[in-house]
Amino acid sequence: MPSTIKDVAARAGVSLATVSRYINGTGKLRPATAERVNAAIAELGFRPNAVGRSLSTSHTKSLGVVIPSLSNPVFSDAVSGINEAARAEGYRLMFTSTEYNRAEEVEAVSSLLEYRVDGLILTVADAEEAPALDLLEAAGVPYTLLYNQSGRSARPAVTIDNVAAGREVAQHLLALGHQRLGMVSGSFSASDRAMARRDGFTAEIVARGFPAPRVLEVDFVNSEVEEALVLLMRDRDTAPTALFCSNDLLAISVIGALERIGLNVPEDVSVLGFDGIAIGTHLHPTLTTVVQPSRDMGQTATRQLLACLQGGSDPDTMILPYRLQIGESVGPAAKPSPTGPSELNQTK
Repeated sequence: MPSTIKDVAARAGVSLATVSRYINGTGKLRPATAERVNAAIAELGFRPNAVGRSLSTSHTKSLGVVIPSLSNPVFSDAVSGINEAARAEGYRLMFTSTEYNRAEEVEAVSSLLEYRVDGLILTVADAEEAPALDLLEAAGVPYTLLYNQSGRSARPAVTIDNVAAGREVAQHLLALGHQRLGMVSGSFSASDRAMARRDGFTAEIVARGFPAPRVLEVDFVNSEVEEALVLLMRDRDTAPTALFCSNDLLAISVIGALERIGLNVPEDVSVLGFDGIAIGTHLHPTLTTVVQPSRDMGQTATRQLLACLQGGSDPDTMILPYRLQIGESVGPAAKPSPTGPSELNQTK
């Protein structure tokens, strides 16, 4: 197999971005560092013309797409929008998933650069601290983030206002009489979107004079969700009466886990999701959720990127509207038990 930019970085003991800067001449390196990179390239027989778009005037008419997961329908909807907009302009897609792993993000971007894609659309764990984006910027390859929202103005994205959405979720639940609230989320380190939703949710609750929500971070595995919920809901007189889940797949898992430990949704506990995946409307109870316009987001990101590649302005950050979709999984706050704390089924 031919050597890759990752192999060069490992041999030279430097970052991928450093190798890219050396090859593309986009930044100054210390002489000793440049010498190590050059020696690694020579030893490995690396062909640098496969790295950066800036090294060639040719175009491949291909776009790279990097998403966290192939199993979450929200990303499938976005890719569908990307594909539609790309095919309309004669572009093909090369895509991969990272399973919410930052190291995999760098590997994915490195591989796509070697295939000389003209630009990338990607969702990363954290747009503020993302080595994969550093690598793209060093290589001079245009990109647009999807779902992420970076504080850096130079990092363009198509997204929604996740903080505002979190606030609206809190407002909706408080208006229904819920005063003890909780949130169930995947790892915040793997999703800056979930962090933003949590921040808005918490800020609105505290601003209205209620206790901060109890927050659970879990893996997307039913057994762990169930075990965590048993502990959270053990004392029914102090447990949350409503749970906000960072995405719809997790909300579906939470509803199933609550039923298995003897609690009904929404009579005992309300559950609200995020994303608006289609299956949520076919469940019983149907899912109350924040709907993201994923297909439109994918199309918008692609059109921005293609406009840049065709000589237009650089991609910019665009905030698209979301909406709260009312379903059956959220209802008025349950009344306190007249007999005191109840015992839940215990799982081991």
